Amino acid sequence: MTGTTIANRYARALADVVVERHETNEVAKELIDFERMMSENPQLRDVFASPVIATERKRAVLDELLARIKPRQTTANFLRLLLDNSRLHDLDQMLSALSRELDARMNVVSAEVTTAREIGQQEKAALQSQLKAATGKEVRLQFRTDPAIIGGVVARIGSLVYDGSIKNQLAQMKRRLM
Repeated sequence: MTGTTIANRYARALADVVVERHETNEVAKELIDFERMMSENPQLRDVFASPVIATERKRAVLDELLARIKPRQTTANFLRLLLDNSRLHDLDQMLSALSRELDARMNVVSAEVTTAREIGQQEKAALQSQLKAATGKEVRLQFRTDPAIIGGVVARIGSLVYDGSIKNQLAQMKRRLM
């Protein structure tokens, strides 16, 4: 079984719990903070990933961390479950899967929008409105700039790409003229 498949299973189970308990945002934030702490301390991730270190010692480390940060019971239980199943070092994958799962349940898609230059708030709102109409879902936009597209907009939603860039239009024109 792949890591993504396993992460998706954990994410679905956690999503069921946090949605039922109305703790979605709080638990997600606490898990993100815990993951950030592990990212900033690679030795900590190594401890949780090491098959040489006894589970009891890992549990003691985790319990000490939980005592210091005082997360919600749901968060603490999830972290302990990951530890017991030797998956705590894969928390970053679980968080990505959780984000996708919660977005799917809330009918939200993420779109990466690339423009040649920064655009204003009105243009961003118009793009969001157009992408919402095209997808039938709420759209969370992430913007970036790339002068190489010359002008226009490229929007990527998953594997679907709406390419209205001048660079693409010039390439199409070139192909037709050839």
